[in-house]
Amino acid sequence: MGIFGRIADIFKANVNDALDKMEDPEKMIKQMVIEMQEAIAKATSGLATAMAQEKKLERDYNTYVEQGKSWEQKAMTALNSGNEDLARQALAKKAEADQQAKQYEAMYIQARDTAAKLKTQVEGLKAKLNEAKMKESTLIARNQSAQAQKQIAKQVGNFDASSNFAKFDKWEEKILKNEAEAQAFTELGQDSSKSLNDEFKLLEKNTQVDDELAKLRAKLNSGG
Repeated sequence: MGIFGRIADIFKANVNDALDKMEDPEKMIKQMVIEMQEAIAKATSGLATAMAQEKKLERDYNTYVEQGKSWEQKAMTALNSGNEDLARQALAKKAEADQQAKQYEAMYIQARDTAAKLKTQVEGLKAKLNEAKMKESTLIARNQSAQAQKQIAKQVGNFDASSNFAKFDKWEEKILKNEAEAQAFTELGQDSSKSLNDEFKLLEKNTQVDDELAKLRAKLNSGG
C-alpha cells in the first residue's frame, strides 16, 4: 500500500460514521437551543402567572385573617358593653372570616408550592440552556472538523497513487530519453564540425608544402 493509501485509511478511521446516518448535526444543535429558549420563555411566563396567583391568594388569606381578628375585637367590645347578642353576631362573622381564611390558606400554600416548583424548573432549564450554549460552538466546530476530515479522506481515497506515479515514471523516462538524444546530437554535431575543420587545415598544410616544393624546383632549375 502506498503512502496515499495509508493516509486515506488514517483519515477514514478518525471520521465518525454515525454522522452519515443522522440529520445535519449543526442544524439539530441550533434547533435544540432554539427549542430550549422557547420552552424557557413559556415556563417563565407560567412562573410569572403562578407567582401572581400566589401573591393574590396570600393577600386574600391575610385579609380574612385580619377580618377574623377584627370581628373578634368587636365581639369583645360588645361583650364588655353588656351587649351579648351583638357579641354573638360579631363572633358569627368571625367564624365566617376564619373559615374563608382557612380555605384561602390552603389555596395559598398550594399556589406557593406550585410557584416554587416552577421556579426550580425554570432555573434548571436556564442552567441547561447555558450549558448547551457553551457546548454549541464546540460541537459545531467538532462537526465541521469531522466533515473536513471526511472530505479529505474521500479526496485522498479517490486518488490512485499507483496509477499516477506509474504515469509519472513513464514521463520521466521519456524526458530522460529526450535529454540523452539531445546530448548525442550535440556531440555528433561537434564531431562533424571538428572533422571539417581538420580537413581544411590539412588542405591548407598540403597547399603550403606544394608551394614550398615548387619554389625549390624553380631554384634548382635556375642553377642557383
